[in-house]
Amino acid sequence: MNDPLAGKPAPKERLAHIPTLVSDYFYLAPDPSDTTQRVKFGTSGHRGSSLKKSFNEAHIIAITQAICEYKKAHSITGAIFIGIDTHALSTPAQMSALRVLARNEVHTIRSHTYAPTPVISYTILQHNKEKAIVDGIVVTPSHNPPEDGGFKYNPPHGGPADTQVTQEIEARANELLGQDLSLPSYEEAIAHPSIQEADLITPYVENLATIVDIDAIKESGLKIAADPLGGSTIEVYKKINEIHGLSLTILHDWVDPTFSFMSLDHDGKIRMDCSSPYAMASLLEHKEDFDLAFANDTDGDRHGIVTPEGGLLNPNHFLSVAIWYLFKHRTWPKGLKVGKTLVSSSMIDRVAASLGVEVYETPVGFKWFSQGLYEGWLGFGGEESAGASFLRFDGSIWTTDKDGIIMGLLAAEIKAKIKDPALIYQDLEEAFGKSYYKRLDIPADAATKAILKSLSPAQIPLDTLAEEPIEAIYTKAPGNGAPIGGVKITTRNGWIAMRPSGTEDVYKIYAESFISEAHLHRLLQEAQSLVENLLKDRA
Repeated sequence: MNDPLAGKPAPKERLAHIPTLVSDYFYLAPDPSDTTQRVKFGTSGHRGSSLKKSFNEAHIIAITQAICEYKKAHSITGAIFIGIDTHALSTPAQMSALRVLARNEVHTIRSHTYAPTPVISYTILQHNKEKAIVDGIVVTPSHNPPEDGGFKYNPPHGGPADTQVTQEIEARANELLGQDLSLPSYEEAIAHPSIQEADLITPYVENLATIVDIDAIKESGLKIAADPLGGSTIEVYKKINEIHGLSLTILHDWVDPTFSFMSLDHDGKIRMDCSSPYAMASLLEHKEDFDLAFANDTDGDRHGIVTPEGGLLNPNHFLSVAIWYLFKHRTWPKGLKVGKTLVSSSMIDRVAASLGVEVYETPVGFKWFSQGLYEGWLGFGGEESAGASFLRFDGSIWTTDKDGIIMGLLAAEIKAKIKDPALIYQDLEEAFGKSYYKRLDIPADAATKAILKSLSPAQIPLDTLAEEPIEAIYTKAPGNGAPIGGVKITTRNGWIAMRPSGTEDVYKIYAESFISEAHLHRLLQEAQSLVENLLKDRA
């Protein structure tokens, strides 16, 4: 059930108290014996809150030291680029990280302003073309509430670190957690010759015309709004207007660490989730004022597309439209594949099949697409949580991390050259059937999440699902054979998937039907019953 204030402006009593948040970051010390207070990497980095002793200076010092040791052990001799978003804990965390990097004399280049995830990924790849091997850090909890902090590592391929890398860093960080490393002061750190500052935004913006048809957007005369949601893409969109003359209307272009301008998400929390109609309520109020609008979360790796015809496009819908458009209108090399996560819509499979394009299906997490984009055999990688990236016009690499900026600009290109993306999706439905899709987030403790994560197909006592014969039950992704951390069950006209969240105390049920809303409801009911029975059997 949604919070009564979902979609409404955030009342003052629900705003984060920033002085307490920042003070707790510096003065509260985690207990290494408490598993909830240890370093833990989810699908993309370590996240937590200083209020819960899960994101404090001790964590960042330990993680950064572990990254320094990882660089040395793996001969990553070049600079490390660091960017931060606008969450209140991001600036303190960067300050702590710089002290550790200076202690280790690691050549560090920090952005002169807030820098989105895709800018760091792009910068890593550009420098690795001709220079020493470099890597990066992005200090962000993504779209999470204002009380949260996040810290993620991008190795030299430019994308999120894979499980093997994060496990190595996590293990070493927990060994170091709470140890006194005798760090220099912050003033000494930023004065150290190994610490530099640079403009990372301008080179990224200057090259956008190599991946999106900027001229078509400009010549179309479309009235477009870009909403950074008070996040790190603010300066990117200002620079786009300055360099490319797009005349984007930029909404919420100021930094407020309480994010008081946001409307509450479905559960009553402030969350900069650009795929949520509740969080995006303020932008949706203006959908008739613009030919197209798009938003990003605070680190710019997710996108939300708003059009007069479709309102806020379901992320799965726009992924399907983007794939259809790109593989029809880019002169890319033959044989490129489409990357999708196992909980993304099967509409993608149907669209890809019509294009003669192979689908590469992976577990949740964009890290599974990074290598394919890096090596050039994936043309597009996307996930249902509104994150995607794709190749440049010439088929060369752009980013290996999610890029919500180019996805917003792509929506503008599509509208400028064809029509509203929402109308294109209607065409896809007429051709391939109507999709009914939903995700449920259900509270779960650590034990429940552990049970779901360790399921095997043999534990699923079902032959049918919503009165259809089951075609497949799998706990490993068909694309790369990696464990999905849960289970997916498919039939001819529908599927369900259950998996624990890597960052929140919930487990997630996904379901999709190509029959009806009632069939979707039946799928969700049977998925919940299945989980309840599995938990009962394990009790």
